[in-house]
Amino acid sequence: MEIPLASRRQKIGLLGGSFDPAHEAHVHISKHALKYFDLDQVWWLLTPSNPLKRNDPSPVDERLRVANLLVEHPKIFVTKIENELNTVYTSQTLKLIQIRCPNVRFVWLMGADNMIQFDKWMNWKEIVYRVPIGILARPDHTLAPLKSKLAKAFSSYRLRANQSRDLGNLKAPYWCYKNLPLLNVSSSQIRAS
Repeated sequence: MEIPLASRRQKIGLLGGSFDPAHEAHVHISKHALKYFDLDQVWWLLTPSNPLKRNDPSPVDERLRVANLLVEHPKIFVTKIENELNTVYTSQTLKLIQIRCPNVRFVWLMGADNMIQFDKWMNWKEIVYRVPIGILARPDHTLAPLKSKLAKAFSSYRLRANQSRDLGNLKAPYWCYKNLPLLNVSSSQIRAS
């Protein structure tokens, strides 16, 4: 399986999604995640399909090609790890990645829009107990996520925003919600145009 090189004890942010297509906001949140959560790298995990969406995304190799054209940052890597692992659910993917990279500290990254419906993900609590989670604000989703099931169920593990750089050094189920300068662009808007 092709995965980026990671050294022992490195902190790697994992940003999963369809990336259909990848766009500047994905790069934007990845760059901020590197800084805010003190990460060594961010890996984009292009999912083969999304069980929560009606339509399947474009072929993964096409999405990979477009994403690689967009990413010009030495610490952001585009992967199709989920395709190669033949996993559909994040909980499965995380388990297998941690087995293959036992000495790496992983942080799950997601936009605040996903935090709102995170409890609909398969085995969502397993994800929370597996890796710390860094949540980044998205346009139109700045306060509602803090009322989500994730926020309520794990409120005692929430790091304050000014502690965000500690996230990768902590064990799950710690999580941190971080505001960032927002770019109002989404893959669905791009597909619609």
